[in-house]
Amino acid sequence: MKLLRLIGVYDADGTLRGELAYWVGARLGRTHCSLCEITHGLVRERSDWKSCKEGIAVPFDTYHRNDQPSSVRSATGDTAPVVVAETTSGITVLLGPTELDSCAGSVDLLVELIEAAVLEKGLEWPTPESGGS
Repeated sequence: MKLLRLIGVYDADGTLRGELAYWVGARLGRTHCSLCEITHGLVRERSDWKSCKEGIAVPFDTYHRNDQPSSVRSATGDTAPVVVAETTSGITVLLGPTELDSCAGSVDLLVELIEAAVLEKGLEWPTPESGGS
């Protein structure tokens, strides 16, 4: 199975109200999303995450609980946070809440866990196309 893209789903809603509720709840210690902690700072996407994302061999798209693709919702049983692989054979769950918590906000640990899960699931990263023929 070839890997087409990675998809992360935040444990938060993407509405203005949802974003605000998450932000306030996280500051008060009442709300937690380990994927948010890896990819975002207080207000915006972390620069180390942006750089990392650009270096991954496939796109890494993120969604919120309320706007995730139905195929992802079905494959994960509506679990969040989660990272899945979209492959030539469908959606495969790579990392769930426990694995994402273990990253403790580290982009590097997230990448290590994704690479290990891709290997464990027998998925293939795309290979760069050779020059024109």
